[in-house]
Amino acid sequence: MSVTPHRYALVGTGARAKMFVDAVVERSGKARLVALADTNRHRLGVHAEAVEAAGAPAPDLYAATDFERMLEEAKPQTVIVTCVDAHHHEYILAALARDLDVICEKPLTTTGEHAAAILEAERRSAGSVTVTFNYRYNPLHEKVADLLREGAVGEIISVGFDWLLDTRHGADYFRRWHRLADKSGGLLVHKSGHHFDLVNWWLDSAPMQAFAKGKLAFYGENGRRTGHDRGYERATGAAGSADDPFALHLDDNPGLKELYLDAESEDGYLRDQNVFAPGATIYDDMMALVDYESGATLSYRLTAYSPWEGYRVHFNGTQGRLELLVVENDHVNPDLKGPNGASVHGSHEAPEEGRYELTVHPFWTKPRSIDVGEYQRKGHGGGDQRMLAVLFDGESDPHDRSATARDGVNALAAGLASNASIATGQPVAVADLFKNQ
Repeated sequence: MSVTPHRYALVGTGARAKMFVDAVVERSGKARLVALADTNRHRLGVHAEAVEAAGAPAPDLYAATDFERMLEEAKPQTVIVTCVDAHHHEYILAALARDLDVICEKPLTTTGEHAAAILEAERRSAGSVTVTFNYRYNPLHEKVADLLREGAVGEIISVGFDWLLDTRHGADYFRRWHRLADKSGGLLVHKSGHHFDLVNWWLDSAPMQAFAKGKLAFYGENGRRTGHDRGYERATGAAGSADDPFALHLDDNPGLKELYLDAESEDGYLRDQNVFAPGATIYDDMMALVDYESGATLSYRLTAYSPWEGYRVHFNGTQGRLELLVVENDHVNPDLKGPNGASVHGSHEAPEEGRYELTVHPFWTKPRSIDVGEYQRKGHGGGDQRMLAVLFDGESDPHDRSATARDGVNALAAGLASNASIATGQPVAVADLFKNQ
């Protein structure tokens, strides 16, 4: 019996789109990418060529402004949204108005008003929204959820969460559109949304209030004070960027060159901006205290300029304490190239090392280490492929990791409340952000 392929359309053909495009194309027997939309014709062409090169039918191509026409003509059943965060709501609302399902890259949106509009639209629609919180699918995070739900440390009283982005990963948010708060919501929305969602999922609860502090202390114009700024606007073609460990060299990355450097003539977007250039409106150092409906309290910190990458999370409960340490890499190896293509400092260093430690500390007895098997550093700890199998293969999910629009709003809530608290210097209640719900 032949199977009619499920029809997908995607809007926003930047680098993040590749994972979803590949996932649909790899399932060509039961899935088909029927259309792509973007503001940049070159990037549309790059993804379309990749689809055809993989042997799948060519998708129809549309300007983002023709999104409604795309829905009418291409007739997708599911829309995948991977565009700039501040525009997610536009395409989600349009798809729901036609009773289509939506798969949305996190964050769901960037404002309380748009979040409330999405929830209301979903209530009226036959379609539904799934937010791709792939960190839920990481085996380490899954094991933490199992231990907490089994009562390994009893009732959770407080949570501590410290996330470190290194000077390669953290810096990248300051090279691209994410450096502008009106496009990304800032790191407390764009990046921390992953972390807040994990805590929400682990606790099976939602945030009520946040009090936060945040500042732009390292990137942006701070580079002049610290001596890190080399003075160029963008890395490509700048002599000062050749041996700069903070520079992104698009010419050395074929994928990014094709998607961004070769596409600049369309819209002038620079993917390789100097991380110390003026104009950044997001924070790189943030901390928040979040109260939960369950009665638990979260102490959270995000640092975007660490020499190593990873995170520490602990849960204090009525029967003990659970601790997770994840080292994604124990240092950053810049692997730089000089003006003549020769390797410069850093390129001969030892490989970066990663590891994890998951420990339960019950009262009155020795702690026990938990082994979850081989640790994968790539693909969000192995979570990406597991998530794609649930999204596109319909695999059963006994851990209930699929995230709904409501989950997306709850992940957004702590970040928006934290941003508002930083602006006002006062605690901010989540309910005040979503008055239209």
